[in-house]
Parts: sequence; structure tokens; C-alpha cells
Amino acid sequence: MARVEVRKVHDYLWEIPKSGEMNVPGRIYADEDSIRFLLSEGKSKEWDALLQVRNVACLPGIRKASLAMADIHPGYGFPIGGVGAFDLDTGVVTIAGVGFDINCGVRTMIVGVPKEDVEARKKELADALFRIVPAGIGSTGSLKLSAKEIDEVLLRGARFVIDRGLESASDLAYVEEGGMVEGADPSCVSATAKERQFKQVGTLGSGNHYLEVQYVDTVYDEKAAEAFGLAVGTVVVSIHTGSRALGHQIGTDYQSVLRKASEKYKIPIRESELVAAPIGSPEGKRYIAAVKAGINCAFANRQAIAHLVRKAFKEVFGAEGTRVRTMYEVGHNNLKFERHVLDGVETDLLIHRKGATRAFGPMSAGLPDRYRMIGQPVLVGGTMGTSSYVLIGTEKGMEETFGSAIHGAGRRQSRKQALKEYRGERIIGDLAARGIVVRVHSKPGIAEEAPGAYKDVENVVGIMEGAGVSRRVVRLKPMVCVKG
Repeated sequence: MARVEVRKVHDYLWEIPKSGEMNVPGRIYADEDSIRFLLSEGKSKEWDALLQVRNVACLPGIRKASLAMADIHPGYGFPIGGVGAFDLDTGVVTIAGVGFDINCGVRTMIVGVPKEDVEARKKELADALFRIVPAGIGSTGSLKLSAKEIDEVLLRGARFVIDRGLESASDLAYVEEGGMVEGADPSCVSATAKERQFKQVGTLGSGNHYLEVQYVDTVYDEKAAEAFGLAVGTVVVSIHTGSRALGHQIGTDYQSVLRKASEKYKIPIRESELVAAPIGSPEGKRYIAAVKAGINCAFANRQAIAHLVRKAFKEVFGAEGTRVRTMYEVGHNNLKFERHVLDGVETDLLIHRKGATRAFGPMSAGLPDRYRMIGQPVLVGGTMGTSSYVLIGTEKGMEETFGSAIHGAGRRQSRKQALKEYRGERIIGDLAARGIVVRVHSKPGIAEEAPGAYKDVENVVGIMEGAGVSRRVVRLKPMVCVKG
């Protein structure tokens, strides 16, 4: 029997009522079938996302609700797809609300090569991308850095890469935060974390990270699509990766720091990964400064990969392949100090987004001039065999979710379960039969990421649109997929 009770608010929103030690209710964006599946998960001690929503609702200083987007599935402490907003005076910062792949995110770039030309040479393109973009566990890039240079990466993010001559600063107008957040402090990042990153800037990594060549299959919002530069048949490249080993090491290093802080400040912890520290405490400030360094590292990594992607397109398509511009980049494992309207009052909050993406509505600060009247592009990765989406943030989303939305389809099976059910060779063959060229460094890794291990992205997107939190702009179909 499930360990939490939920009640229906409307067709696309459910609530765990505030009770016991909960400081706020839990709210989950889901339809009837999705909530039924989540409730059935509660029978397993290892796979219970709803219990995690409730646990997050018990953290000190959380405001409004413990939120879960429609791609919700269990994570470490915080559910993936989870959002938590915390009061700056009474609230906490928690590793679980950020995750170990700090600022994992997506950059989508528009390619000025006609779809039919890419289709005709997609195997050649797949080989070039696979060869030029390092991927896989322990992969290293051509950008070898010194200890001093790593500190510069952590301070300056994508701007460091651009100053090294890798692409134009024009990219930065279309990257969240301009590709660099203020407040990063390299001294708060361990030497071990930095050493793990010396050779990893410009590498894709493994797991659910990917590089995918896609095309616009359907346009749902003509005005928004035109503002973003998208039309039926437009070819794009999406890069999904994060801060690599450095981000993971930051999380590992601060587990013990925040565990001691939880005891020191008497913060009740209901799951070992939910260790936390007051936002204004020395421990909390150090962790936040380290996370900001990890955020900048991920920005630098995606900027370096963007350079390699352009190099591959130029190699295959010549001068025509040089027309590759950044449409947008946004992260989905982050913490941000943001101002939102809460109970009618503008309030400064610390927002944790764990596997949830920022999705700001029209006229929001920080959006590129070209998109300000429309709203922020929301980049949603599907699976290798289905589709991805570009959505748009809405005013209702700003009110309900602190300007947050889904980041992907969301898992319906754990990686362990997927490995038991799927085989990498079979998946590659099935995708090839559908015209999708796959290049992969690890066949067990591709089994973990089997399309069948994920929820139906069409349904997940439909829930968020039905709730009014985000709106569909275009659907993207895969042509080439490169994985670690």
C-alpha cells in the first residue's frame, strides 16, 4: 500500500495534503494514469517518488509547496522533476535538490543545412560527430587545462572557452545567465574535483547524456516558432550534458559537510540524501559557491562541445555546414536565487530545480531580446526513438511553479530494471530500421536508456500543457544520436 495519500485538484494536478511534519503540501502534475503508476511505486521501498515529494515538504523554510513536474521519478532524496523554493532567512540548501550532475542541461543549435541533405549524409555525419566529440565514461577532450585555468573555468564558464578562440560571443545571448553565474568560488571546490576536470571540458560523458541531430516535425505555435527561428523541416542539434566528474565530486565532497550541518543546526532529515544546511550558514554559503562553480563548468563544457559540433558539420557539409547558431541553452539541475511573486508580494527565494528546467514566461528578466515578448524556450529531451520538444514558459507557470517545467520524458524503470529487459544491439537495430542512426560507446549504457524505460513524452508534455504551465512550440524527431 502506498505510504502517501493524494487528492485530485484538477485533471492535471494532484496534491499530498499538508499533514504531520510537512511545512507545505506536495503538488504533482499528473493525469489519472500517471498518478496511479506513482501510487503503485509506493509498494517498493527503492522506487517511491511520492514519498520523496512529501519528505521535501518537511524541509525548513520551504514555501508554497513541494512541487513535482510530470516527468517525476525517484532521485536521491529529491524526486527528479522536483522543485523546491526556500525562504532566504529560514530555509535550507540541500544537495538532493541539485543533484550530482550540476547544471546538466541542453543546448539546441539551429543548422543551416537542408533536412534532405542531412538525411542523405547522416551516416557520414554520425561518424564525424562520434569521432570528433569525446564521449563515454572517463572520456577526455583536447582542451587540456592547468590548475589555474580550471579556476578560470569555474569563475567564467562559457566565456572562458570563447576567450580561448572556440566560437563567438554571440552564442552567449542565447545561453541561460549568459553562460556564467556570479558568486562562484573555486576555493570552495576540492583539489580532487578540479583534478577530475583537467581533461574533461568538451566531453559528452555517459548515462543519459547525448548529442542528437533532429528536425522539426510539427509546429504548434507559429508565432513562437518564428521567433525561435524554427519551421517544419528545420534541422537542429541538441547537446545534453553537464559538469561531468567535477560536479559529481562537489556533491560527494559536500555530503559529509551538509550531514554535519544537519546535526549542528538540528535539521530533521527523513532520507540520508536530504542532508541540508541553512542558506545563510557558513556551510550553506560554501556549498552554494561550489555549486555555482559547477554551473559555470557545465556552461563551459557545452560551449566547447558546440565548437566540436560545428567542426563536424563543416567537415561533412563544407561552407554550408558553418551555419550553426545557438537557439537556446538551459540547465535542469540547479539552484538559483530568484524573485517571484508569493502571496501577492515579490519575494527573494532560493529555487532548487532537480531534473526540472527553468521555464520563464513572457516579459521575464534575463530573456534574450528576441524572445522577451514570447517567453523562454523550454528544451525537453525525449528518447532516442520517439521525439523531443521545444516548449514555452507561461504566466501561469510563473505563478504556480516558480517558472519551472519538465526537462524530459522521465523514467518509468530504473537503470537496473532496464538492463534486465533490454539489449543494446537490439535497440540499435530497431532504431536503424526506423531511419535513426546511432553511434554509442557502451551497449549496456544504451540498454539503460532504452526508449521503453521512459514514460511517453507525448503524454508528459500534454500534462504540462493541460495544466497551463508550459505550451508546445515544436516537436523534434531524431535523425542521428551519439551516446557515451
